[in-house]
Amino acid sequence: MLGGIGEAFSEYIRAGSPAIMLSLTALAALLWYGLGIRMLLLRRGSESSVRVLIRRHEEGRGSRRGVLGEAIARAIALRDSGKTPLRAHLDDAFADLRLGLKRYRAMVNAAVVTAPLLGLLGTVTGMIETFHSLGDMSLFAQSGGIAGGIATALFTTQLGLAVAIPGYFAKSVLDRRQARLEMDLVQIQDILAASAKGNGS
Repeated sequence: MLGGIGEAFSEYIRAGSPAIMLSLTALAALLWYGLGIRMLLLRRGSESSVRVLIRRHEEGRGSRRGVLGEAIARAIALRDSGKTPLRAHLDDAFADLRLGLKRYRAMVNAAVVTAPLLGLLGTVTGMIETFHSLGDMSLFAQSGGIAGGIATALFTTQLGLAVAIPGYFAKSVLDRRQARLEMDLVQIQDILAASAKGNGS
């Protein structure tokens, strides 16, 4: 079965411009690697509200799982240590967490933008071959002539869009998750800074 899939894939690659089709395949692998890593990095840890998670940690029932679990554990430890001003210390404590939320985002964005452009390059390559065949009047050239040029154009365009469209939607979901986590981190800072002032710290 794997041999059949590999053979079908090879035929598909040969149907378009091989260099561009292979580049798009490598780009797709890079894109989904980046999306997978981002999915792991953007784990919230729990769907409960920030206030509920803070209360659990204060009661000793919290865990450091996910971004919020780690952030709350760090924030409570800083508050209980009496460090002031707490908000400035929390900014420092959350710096690496905020940086982690952005990891691989630029790579994913670049891959999503580049895929249709590579497909367009294949389209142009195929159309050049088509017009070259028309200029030579070689409607049935060995390389495929007009039909071969159009096929090259369509296959590369198809693969470029097939890489970019699902990648764009997956990227959008993860970008929204990142924005939510960034807001949650700000809320943790607000709540714990206010509680530290209330305790006279």
